[in-house]
Amino acid sequence: EVQLVESGGGLVRTGGSLELSCVASGFSFENYIMAWFRLVPGKEREMISCISEMGIVHYAQRAQGRFTISSDAAKGTVYLQMNSLKPEDTGVYACAAAPAYQGGTFYFPPPIDGYRFWGRGTPVTVSS
Repeated sequence: EVQLVESGGGLVRTGGSLELSCVASGFSFENYIMAWFRLVPGKEREMISCISEMGIVHYAQRAQGRFTISSDAAKGTVYLQMNSLKPEDTGVYACAAAPAYQGGTFYFPPPIDGYRFWGRGTPVTVSS
């Protein structure tokens, strides 16, 4: 059974930090690109950052310079260190996994519809 279980969300003040974790199981972690998405009701899913099995990273503009994604393949875990948090970072943060190769082609970052597995998310609230 595939599982993506996030943790680490919470309530912080503007300027604070949080580290999110996502533990993956049930699939070959090393063959997937792992990503963090921000979910807000009524809005499209927003990809915050993703990391390939080779350690290639990508950040949304809003995350550059403030967030850092990392992964530990031995633990099947992907992390998101979030610093200098702002109220507009509020949302549910979900991790997702996309096959690194789709139709024989390496897509990076993958299109949203390329993500095969999704976690339920962990809520992040940044107060002003």
